[in-house]
Amino acid sequence: MKQPFGTCFFEQYAQITLSAILGSEYDCLVNMDRPDLQSKDSRAIGIEVTRAMEESRKAEQELLKDIAGITPEPRDRDWEQIMESGYSYGLKKGRYIGVKELSYWSMALPLRRILQSKVAKVGNGFYGRFQDMGLYVFCRDNLLEAGAIKAMNYTILLQKDLEIKYNHLYLADIDDLFVCNLDDGLKESSRMERYHITQQQRTTFYTEAVSRQ
Repeated sequence: MKQPFGTCFFEQYAQITLSAILGSEYDCLVNMDRPDLQSKDSRAIGIEVTRAMEESRKAEQELLKDIAGITPEPRDRDWEQIMESGYSYGLKKGRYIGVKELSYWSMALPLRRILQSKVAKVGNGFYGRFQDMGLYVFCRDNLLEAGAIKAMNYTILLQKDLEIKYNHLYLADIDDLFVCNLDDGLKESSRMERYHITQQQRTTFYTEAVSRQ
């Protein structure tokens, strides 16, 4: 079912990031359900968008109310935007959580568990069939390249015997987008590309995603 393009800040942010970094092929993705982003023909590209947070973050839940703006620090332009929109991802180097995104992150699973869940769903046909099926994971913690490689290889292992599987894995932390090609027959060294996201790009992506709400 098609949703109003603006129901989820993070789905908008993912689409904007893919389009800006990987090209016009992603310009026409629309906000749908199962999976979250789809090409208009519902056949070419389908991308599920989700989030992951390390279990250690659970110990910080009591701090989230302060981070979400109930106890703000001195005002500046970025802080004003966070307070007005309720979203922070892309601003302040990922140090804060906006009021509206609080529940989004508080319900996140650790990366390994979210990969298990999403691979199981794609394998049983929950997201349908697309020529290019992708999984886009927002990560609260900096992955670093070694962590991204581990996540990529784990996903490949999980879905190696499945008929329906992901073709691409997109791992996004605040500073980087790791694009992983999961198709068969590739060497590990040629499977992954790392794209650094500058502060200016983050601000641009944030502003565009907020404007779509």
